[in-house]
Amino acid sequence: MRRLFPVTDETAAADEAADSEWSLDRLAEAYAYPDPGAGDGGGWLRANMVSTLDGAAEHEGRSQPISCATDMRVFGTLRALADVVIVGAETVRQEQYRPARARTEFAARRRAAGQGPAPAVAVVSAALDLDFSLPLFTSPLVPTLVLTGAAAPPDRITAAEGAGARVVIAGDGLGVEPARAVRALAELGHRRLLTEGGPRLLGQFVAAGVLDELCLTVSPMLTSGQARRIAYGPAVEVPRRFELVSLLEEAGFLFSRYRRS
Repeated sequence: MRRLFPVTDETAAADEAADSEWSLDRLAEAYAYPDPGAGDGGGWLRANMVSTLDGAAEHEGRSQPISCATDMRVFGTLRALADVVIVGAETVRQEQYRPARARTEFAARRRAAGQGPAPAVAVVSAALDLDFSLPLFTSPLVPTLVLTGAAAPPDRITAAEGAGARVVIAGDGLGVEPARAVRALAELGHRRLLTEGGPRLLGQFVAAGVLDELCLTVSPMLTSGQARRIAYGPAVEVPRRFELVSLLEEAGFLFSRYRRS
């Protein structure tokens, strides 16, 4: 892996001395959170997505075919730095989500940051149409959260809580209000927020203006077809400007990091 931006005498010397594969510690430093309270609502909301050259966020419904081993190392590092991973119900079903696991490589770093052994997973769902018998709900290292609205079906709330999940109300109606979700998670002590999608959920965060940072892997692949892009949903009135923070490259894959201007 090599750094394309920013490049200074110090970073150039470090890159020259490093092996082609960055250590997990070096990746963790490259992707360290800013002050987690710097974002709106008391938390810093970061998104991690992958896209092909022609803008596809998936192939045949999944992101894995357009990813690579280094992208998965970045994916794992971002998870290991987060307090909570936010994901939409559709993505939970399609990607067969499992609980986040504790990783010994990041244990000391998490202890120093006052974090638990692994991030919690927070599933965003309006109707709670989820299989609560899955390990994500029945056997997580950290109890899974379910973000929903006040009008969610009571029997599904009961089913979620019966499976061991913690239900968090983050909306007055059936759905979840993005800004309220960020505040609710921050109030629970989850200030380093990471969303892994899907595109519909990311689109809601973008439209609500609560996304602080985007970590985007650009895959050197073309797929064509009808695949979704990384975010879709309500359009913003005026496009929001983000600034490039860092850019890494390996085997034609670009690993970019943008922050809200």
